[in-house]
Amino acid sequence: MATWSGGCHCGAVRFELDADELAPLLACNCSICSMRGHVHWIVPRERFRLIRGADALTEYRFHTRTARHLFCATCGICSFYVPRSDPDKYDVNVRCLDGVDAATLRTEAFDGRNWEAAERATRGRRSAPDRDRTTRGG
Repeated sequence: MATWSGGCHCGAVRFELDADELAPLLACNCSICSMRGHVHWIVPRERFRLIRGADALTEYRFHTRTARHLFCATCGICSFYVPRSDPDKYDVNVRCLDGVDAATLRTEAFDGRNWEAAERATRGRRSAPDRDRTTRGG
């Protein structure tokens, strides 16, 4: 199992996580994900460690108020959050991982503009990282 590290732009927030591979990855077209360019990697809570910056995080909630969008109060970067789809896990923004070029990674498109229908359609596929993926950005 590999250890991945990352954080926000200014360095106030740093985290680590343990995972076998960088997959499955989702690219969502909802309003907030589109605007911030979030590439989703949902990981089990027990494999995620916030190294520093708990006091630097600010929370934003909207619509159903289920997802906890956490961002650095200094630089504004959302390097991870608690997702609506899996509130017992963390959703890491792959663009915030050290040494990872998200443009070179394979992602599956997720229709967040039609969240409920898309969630029902993809729920069973998320555990199968190689099924139904499209290549994005390279």
